[in-house]
Amino acid sequence: MRLSGSFFMPLLFLVVFGTGIGSSVIGGMGQGDLDYVTFLYPGIVAMVVLTNSVMASMSIVWDREFGFLKEVLVAPISRTAVAIGKALGGATLASCLGMVMLVFIPFAHVKPSAAGVFMMIGVMFVLALSLASLGLYVASRIRSMEAFGVVMQLLMFPLMFLSTTLFPADRLPSWLGTLIKFNPFTYGVDAMRQAILGSDVAAPYGIELFGYQMPIILDVVVVALFGLVMGILAVRSFHVQD
Repeated sequence: MRLSGSFFMPLLFLVVFGTGIGSSVIGGMGQGDLDYVTFLYPGIVAMVVLTNSVMASMSIVWDREFGFLKEVLVAPISRTAVAIGKALGGATLASCLGMVMLVFIPFAHVKPSAAGVFMMIGVMFVLALSLASLGLYVASRIRSMEAFGVVMQLLMFPLMFLSTTLFPADRLPSWLGTLIKFNPFTYGVDAMRQAILGSDVAAPYGIELFGYQMPIILDVVVVALFGLVMGILAVRSFHVQD
């Protein structure tokens, strides 16, 4: 149920939203007329990673409600190890589910190289670990399942829609184009798009900072730094839990 539920919304976006919007885009995507479904595909994979990474931290709130978390915290192991283990577990699960999305590459008319696929998997794990750390930090501060659901929805949708998941940055209004540059998920999507489509193909739809086109390595560095900050906050939050 979890596997099928994780793929329902992304596939809905890819098949229905992608086909519908793609057929209505007059003049193609511009700058090479990249097919919209092809453009959308890396963002949909990133969406799967986002959803499963963040929601993996639900177990923290669940364990707190039933008292199991208190037993873990009083065990003779480092709380840092508990936090890192939870983040790695969520990132691994999200990365595996993201890799399953690779079977839809033919539908998206993408022909990546073997190096591009391995690069995408690497980017996928870095993004998943960063987002899992974010989810872990938020979950460690929440006391009820009801609040967790509301907060996570308020967290995931801005991350998803205030990025280049669905729309190229150069097609957005200037204020929105500026806003998405403050979203770390944007750089994860851009890195995955460059990995799977190739830097030359993805360049016209990439992110520019101060007039400089962000290469894949800098995108990954931004995501990793965000994950490092979230990881430190999550570990500190675990150490003050009672």
